[in-house]
Amino acid sequence: MHKKTALLRVAAPVAVLALALTACGGNKKSATATDDAPKTEKGSSVPADSGELKAGQGGTGKFKEESGTITYEVAAQKVHVSTEAETKKLVSDPKRAKGLVAATAWVKYTNKGGGVVKESPDVADESEIYADGQRGGLLIGAAEDGPGCEDTLDIENWKAGQSHTICQTYMIPQGAKSVEVHWAGEGQSGSPLIWKFDNAG
Repeated sequence: MHKKTALLRVAAPVAVLALALTACGGNKKSATATDDAPKTEKGSSVPADSGELKAGQGGTGKFKEESGTITYEVAAQKVHVSTEAETKKLVSDPKRAKGLVAATAWVKYTNKGGGVVKESPDVADESEIYADGQRGGLLIGAAEDGPGCEDTLDIENWKAGQSHTICQTYMIPQGAKSVEVHWAGEGQSGSPLIWKFDNAG
């Protein structure tokens, strides 16, 4: 069963900062531990209403899960930016996280049709967090089981009309003025769905 989050949660009791820490600088995309891994046969279509959305506002797109192609409504609800002290407790090597803080996004996904997701959906893996226009670095193994966050390992038989809120945690520069959540799907060539959170906290 392809479930990178499942493997990482088992292997990493303390979160690992999976990036080359140049991610928040000039490079648009950071080098994460999963970038060099073989891509699975999943993907998504261009979201029907791509562009900038308000917090809680939904946009739609098709995404290929293991059990079939599902139409999802995706809506970023909120973003919490941790303090420097909180971030040090999350990472395995605080020195590598110097100048960075953890940002967690709560994103609600609604199955709008196309089939039943049998288990462990991958759609949330395509949510990314940007700070001041630059993509952050994925924090692998971060505790994403906070209030209102669901573990994808616990999601089974996800039917049309049902919603789940799944969280992702990224590292961003401390003091960033603008935080955004992007969702475009793997291999997406069109504009992503974007939710902007000023002074997220």
